[in-house]
Amino acid sequence: MKTQVAIIGAGPAGLLLGQLLHKAGIDNIIIERQTPEYVLSRIRAGVLEQGMVDLLRIAGVSQRMDSEGLPHDGFELAFAGRRERIDLKHLTDGKTVMIYGQTEVTRDLMQAREASGAKTFYNVKNAQLHDLKGNKPYVTFILNNKAVRLDCDHIAGCDGFHGVSRQSIPEGVLKEFERVYPFGWLGVLADTPPVNEELIYANHERGFALCSMRSPTRTRYYVQVAAQEKVKDWSDQRFWDELKSRLPVDIAERLVTGPSIEKSIAPLRSYVVEPMQYGHLFLLGDAAHIVPPTGAKGLNLAASDVNTLYRILLKVYRDGRTDLLERYSEVCLKRVWKAERFSWWMTSMLHKFPDTDAFSQRMQQTELDYFVGSEAGRKTIAENYVGLPFEPIE
Repeated sequence: MKTQVAIIGAGPAGLLLGQLLHKAGIDNIIIERQTPEYVLSRIRAGVLEQGMVDLLRIAGVSQRMDSEGLPHDGFELAFAGRRERIDLKHLTDGKTVMIYGQTEVTRDLMQAREASGAKTFYNVKNAQLHDLKGNKPYVTFILNNKAVRLDCDHIAGCDGFHGVSRQSIPEGVLKEFERVYPFGWLGVLADTPPVNEELIYANHERGFALCSMRSPTRTRYYVQVAAQEKVKDWSDQRFWDELKSRLPVDIAERLVTGPSIEKSIAPLRSYVVEPMQYGHLFLLGDAAHIVPPTGAKGLNLAASDVNTLYRILLKVYRDGRTDLLERYSEVCLKRVWKAERFSWWMTSMLHKFPDTDAFSQRMQQTELDYFVGSEAGRKTIAENYVGLPFEPIE
């Protein structure tokens, strides 16, 4: 079996890259170790940057997003008894974000790929990558109890932090940068109306809280919890009570509660590997980097990697610009580290750390007050939140 680009992983990054390449006439095959149902069951991000929204439109999969998604012109920061709105549209010359769940993005991409006839193999076992530094890379795997060899020009590793792609790079090649935070986010999904028309990020002495949403009738709320907390110890009532205690009084009073339809705890960490490529293997998304969810950058950063590799491969196959392949990691990492910085800043400013004392709490509030107290500070927050421009490939 042969293709031009072998894509490992059928999450949103792999599917988006596959869709873009297919529309450009570049043959690709996606292999995925899980079932389609499992991939769709993941409850993940819901805030799409302007750049990712534009990329989904280029890929021709934006119809449902444009009709059902919720464009947001701003969001709120709540701290020290105040609510401060960051006017994204005004501060970034018209850019906004889109509230549209990652599950829905994945569903749209799956349907588009099925309609296109492009090949995706699910339930793949024992995938292995070979000859990554040679002239003829290939992937072997087991499909329906049969051994398969997939020859290709390039391999896109979109299979997440625990996937085979990064693990296929020899020891000593990659440099790892990591910070593990001493807390997590307890998230609840509920069929209740949003408490506010825009997202609210709250800094409170009891810990961080976030009021988000998936639709006008489905909400997603989070509270910061200790890293060792267990979901089973949090009843719905305990969650709602804790959330209310961390929100401004006027917001807490109008919060509509209800039974949770999903509840989970997500640990927070920052992680980057350098370089993001090894020979003909290119790492994308969680295979190369993880950000705390505070800045809403995880899925968007994966889309940024997709954009970079897609633009480079267009040049390679249309113009013979194989020299650009060596620039992938350098181009991606510029934007990766800027997104890591913003996510680190948001996490540092809004959460309560184990060593947070009265002085540290005041410093957090003063830092937030400084940024929201000037047009320049608000613009810095806004331009990072809607997403910095994609880096040019040359």
